[in-house]
Amino acid sequence: MRQRLLLAARSILLGWVALLPMAYLLERPLLIVIAGKLGASWFQTIRLMLDCTVLGVTGWLIGRLGRASPILAVAAFGATLTLRDFGELVEVRIPWLLQLVGDALRDSRYWDSLLYTAVLQTLLFGSLIGGALLSRRAPAIPSIVDRRANQPK
Repeated sequence: MRQRLLLAARSILLGWVALLPMAYLLERPLLIVIAGKLGASWFQTIRLMLDCTVLGVTGWLIGRLGRASPILAVAAFGATLTLRDFGELVEVRIPWLLQLVGDALRDSRYWDSLLYTAVLQTLLFGSLIGGALLSRRAPAIPSIVDRRANQPK
């Protein structure tokens, strides 16, 4: 139990240490340059692409640190992303999604926005989890050929 708590604490710390510089020093300048070349109509698409990339790389780093249990490690960090809206950093907005659920239950006009926001949040968290899963070593491919039989005697 103590090892899991230590893994979670390290993952949270590493996640924020990785996410903040990448978002501010890498994503923001790239967003300005790319959106400037493609035009304002592509701004949201480019931002989503860069957010997914930043979260994927962060998930990969967290997964590398917590090789024994990369899903637990990335889940601990992902839980910290749900505490408040981080729209200025990355488009993770879980409190907004929960508010939309309540609004959609009262008024059907909110269903489109709820669906859009839910898909967006799923894509962002999927990038984070996908990065952690990609950090694992590939299993050894079993061979049908006995390698010992081919060695010289």
